[in-house]
Amino acid sequence: MKKIKLDIVGLSYSPTQSGAYALVMGEVNGRRRLPIIIGSTEAQAIAIEIEKITPTRPLTHDLFKTFAGAFKITVEEVIIYNLIEGIFYAKLICTDGKKVEEVDARTSDAVALAVRFNCPIYTYEFILAQAGVTIEGDQFIFLDNADTKEEKVSSQASSYASLSDEELKNQLKFALDEEAYEKAAKIRDELSRRKSS
Repeated sequence: MKKIKLDIVGLSYSPTQSGAYALVMGEVNGRRRLPIIIGSTEAQAIAIEIEKITPTRPLTHDLFKTFAGAFKITVEEVIIYNLIEGIFYAKLICTDGKKVEEVDARTSDAVALAVRFNCPIYTYEFILAQAGVTIEGDQFIFLDNADTKEEKVSSQASSYASLSDEELKNQLKFALDEEAYEKAAKIRDELSRRKSS
């Protein structure tokens, strides 16, 4: 399966989930975006490394990098390889120079380590098709995977159920203009649910 390279496009506080952040990954040389909801600890770990801030004591991800370095282990790449019921799955491709090992990881931890090891992050087409957004002209268009089973709708997303399609489309445009990708993803899910009903 062909891998698609991603870069970190943005990291913002989630207005709809307390203590959560939206990590937005962008397709390299492409217009698609992949919003991923992560916890505040992991968001902080990613932001600190991107901004090159040195904490007074090492964070867990810094400890992992130091530990790995002591044993001549590097992380060669991170692959976001699956998406099941709204949960992204990732793995680290690690090597000691002699053998390569795949290590399962939460996506947020994998990205926090990728920025520390300065290694590439990849995903697959079916994940971008299922959960990605793309820019057409000056608009975002959400992608659907017709083979995907209907996802469970969270209690927050179900608050959109009372809105008309037109109201949802207006809210979607507003959320995208404000770069509120998590909110936009929930509105997209509601629109997709209506199409498949």
